Amino acid sequence: MKTLDRIPTGKMERAGKLVSTGVKIGGNYVKYYGKKLVNPETSKEELDRDNAEDIYDGLKSLKGSALKVAQMLSMEKNLLPRAYVEKFSLSQFSVPPLSAPLVRKTFKKYLGKYPEDIFDTFEKDSINAASIGQVHKATKDGKQLAVKIQYPGVAESISSDLALVKPVAIKMFNLKGKDSEKYFKEVEHKLMEETDYILELQQSTEITKACAVIPNMEFPEYYPELSSERILTMDWMKGIHLGEFVQTEFGSELGNRLGQALWDFYMFQIHQLRKVHADPHPGNFLVSPKGKLIAIDFGCIKEIPEEFYVPYFELAKEENINDDEVFMQKLYELEILTPTDTKEELTFFTELFKEMLSIFTSPFHKAEFDFGDDVFWSRIADLSERYSKDEQIRKMNGNRGSKHFLYINRTFFGLYNLLHDLKAKVRVGNFATQTN
Repeated sequence: MKTLDRIPTGKMERAGKLVSTGVKIGGNYVKYYGKKLVNPETSKEELDRDNAEDIYDGLKSLKGSALKVAQMLSMEKNLLPRAYVEKFSLSQFSVPPLSAPLVRKTFKKYLGKYPEDIFDTFEKDSINAASIGQVHKATKDGKQLAVKIQYPGVAESISSDLALVKPVAIKMFNLKGKDSEKYFKEVEHKLMEETDYILELQQSTEITKACAVIPNMEFPEYYPELSSERILTMDWMKGIHLGEFVQTEFGSELGNRLGQALWDFYMFQIHQLRKVHADPHPGNFLVSPKGKLIAIDFGCIKEIPEEFYVPYFELAKEENINDDEVFMQKLYELEILTPTDTKEELTFFTELFKEMLSIFTSPFHKAEFDFGDDVFWSRIADLSERYSKDEQIRKMNGNRGSKHFLYINRTFFGLYNLLHDLKAKVRVGNFATQTN
């Protein structure tokens, strides 16, 4: 794969790259409508494929938060056309890596030495290159190590990148008014945290120590003396990426075991630690040769404040969803309903969230839940498709809910998708048996 000797870091240069991408997309639409004039039955699938290709190609050379947004969107399988999901999901594994000279320059700047002076061996070609950093394999004192190196300029360009992406997000998610700013600030804050490898080192150490009690989970050890704010060194973990694993033939017993470990891992964090690994895409998990689940990235950790945790999980109880008074009270506490809502908005959003929560919280209403159940997934897909085409919702303010919904909902949606890919049956309350 072609390597990068530099990454655009200036605001004007990065904006120019996105503008040229926009020009290509405009050309795709002209081509599509030209074909449609000749053949009215022309499908939008080709347009989606061309747009996804051009958007991804534009973002992958920028790296950083622009590409991270694409990675986040690739998890929203019921939000985007399949062509976008498939293309954007490549940002988990398949983007051009930094060249060897740029890697050496980064080491010299942040650890004061070149990699060959720090490690016994260091592979100059990266093993994985993603949105914010790339991973190299190294050895030291007989240990196999994974060394994550952050791309130059990523942290410094977050604010300007999000400003460029913002108009697209506002249109896609129907955000209106000044209140939408809280969501962008939340994303900016989490992305800034993800570029702080000293913080990630601390979070990784704390959470892996606490979660060591969970059966069938494994975690790498981290090395502070070989890390800095832009370089993070940990054990090299042997296994196959979860996204690749689910494409293979595996038995239901193994799928259930991995799924139970994944469910317990997340429920333990949420309910015991009140903070959670909020980036549950397949690239952050491996399946070991012994059939255990390995978590390898703790850059995105979301703390869950008490004032959000309590009403959020009270709405996971079936009896509260069915009690109109309690239900509306919790919707106000979670900022889904607001004092300025019209009668029409109150009725519409109360009914929408009652239907939505009845589906999404159904796993919590049973002792055991089958995430491979096609009926469950068809209900989610039907709801998503119906409301994505609803003209009434487009006329209303899409700013709904506390800012904490962004990463907590993302966590659950990603978790559900991974469990679905594993076709896992899980014991819902099993996590409560784990103790610190």
